[in-house]
Amino acid sequence: MKSKITLAAVLALASLTAACGTVQGWMGQTRASADLPGQLEPIHAAAIGQDQAVFWVSSNGCTSKGDLTAVVRRNRDASVITLRRIKEDRCEAVQPQGVEMRWSFEELGIEPGGRVSVENPYQVTPSA
Repeated sequence: MKSKITLAAVLALASLTAACGTVQGWMGQTRASADLPGQLEPIHAAAIGQDQAVFWVSSNGCTSKGDLTAVVRRNRDASVITLRRIKEDRCEAVQPQGVEMRWSFEELGIEPGGRVSVENPYQVTPSA
């Protein structure tokens, strides 16, 4: 009887621990994000096609591709891209629609034709 109670307690604890990880994932909190460079970059838009990943990001007029890094991780049979800003844009010529940044799958280490998703939050573009 004691072994059944112990087993039930272990199973209950395991399911609660798994639920915590699921809730953290829903809320955008992952343990690994603290280990990533820079800050998570909200994006205006993203497009994946022709073995390229294209992002539209905020810019104060000086954002270049070198100010961002694309972190790629494998998730089952797909790659997940997280765009992170590693250098702040301190210029004052705000680009309301953002600027386009483009990476090839080759640059990202993704197989040609590979399945890809984007993990960044979207930022609403201000009205003109």
